[in-house]
Parts: sequence; C-alpha cells; structure tokens
Amino acid sequence: MKLEMLAQEARDCPACRLASSRTQVVFHDGVPGAALLIVGEGPGADEDRTGRPFVGRAGVLLDRILAAVELGRQDVYITNIVKCRPPGNHTPEQDEIAACQRWLRPQLELLRPKVILTLGNTPTRHLLDTRQGITSLRGRWHRYRHPPERTSGSSWEAWLMPMFHPAYLLRNDSRAPGGPKSLTWRDIREVKAVLDGRLDPARERRAQGAP
Repeated sequence: MKLEMLAQEARDCPACRLASSRTQVVFHDGVPGAALLIVGEGPGADEDRTGRPFVGRAGVLLDRILAAVELGRQDVYITNIVKCRPPGNHTPEQDEIAACQRWLRPQLELLRPKVILTLGNTPTRHLLDTRQGITSLRGRWHRYRHPPERTSGSSWEAWLMPMFHPAYLLRNDSRAPGGPKSLTWRDIREVKAVLDGRLDPARERRAQGAP
C-alpha cells in the first residue's frame, strides 16, 4: 500500500527536465514483496505509452529469460533508475538520476529484496557506486547495502547480480558459447539458484577471491 502511495505521489513529479517530455511516469510492475528486484535504466517509447516497465521488444526478451528458469512477473518486482523516458532513449544523465533518487531510495527501502538484478551499465554503476562497466561486473555476486552510506541502524543488505540489458542482447543475437546470450543464461540460472537456496553467493565470492 505504501508503494502504491509512493507511485501516486510520483505521477506529477517535476524534479527534472524529463518531466517536460514524458507521457506518464513509469513507476513499477510485478509484485511488491518479491524476493527478486529487477532494475533497468529507464522507460522507452512503449513504456512511456503504457505506463509499465519492460513491455517493448526488450521486455518481451526479459520475460523469455525469466521464463527459462520458471519465473514470471508474478514472481518479481521491476522498476528503473529513472521513472520518465529520456528523449530519444538517451542514457540518463547524472542529474536526472540524482533527481529520481527521491523515488528510488524510498522504493528500495520499502521493497528490501533478497536479490537485485541490474540490467546494463546505468543501474549497475549507480547501485554499486562504481565506474566499471557491465562486461567486467556481470556474472559476479556483489553485496548491496541500503542506504550505502549507513553502517548501522535500519540499513539492510541484498545480493546483487549485474546482467546484460535485454536491448543489448537484441543487438548481439549470437548464441555462440561465451557470447552475451550464453553468459546471460548462465547468470539467470545462478539468480534462480540463489532464490531457491541452492547456491550461496558468499561462497561464490570467496571462490572468486572476493571478500
């Protein structure tokens, strides 16, 4: 109920220049309370028209990726780093991302998922506070603390897995072993194994030499 109230408050957000060109705010889809949170970059034209994230070609592919491990939108919660469509689908600027924190931060605080799946560079770099790219970050488990700067009190942690954005996979359609689609299949299987309790991300990190 609090998430719906937050979504209603966001409908008329004037915080950045994206407000002047949007059709509507695209806040979320899926199930609040889901163990898996999926975070994308921002709405595209189809999302801006329908008000739901990931409903265009990239969304259809995301649904297929989830279905491959027997997950659906009834099992996840989906949102984006920015809630309004950047004109021309440009990568969100830092000031646009910063302005949208008024919605993303309380959204994450209410959700508290077990696993976060970030799609592409923008959400991965933002949530992990890094300049590294998705190619080097994907396939490895990362600890996410919310809020990142707080070390006590009501902070909470989740496991975060970066994955290639479905739009990137549409542009790189090869199914060759070691290619983007093959690596994405490996990543989503790991995510499902963690959700099912069959894989311990902490053990995987130690095996990779991470603390």
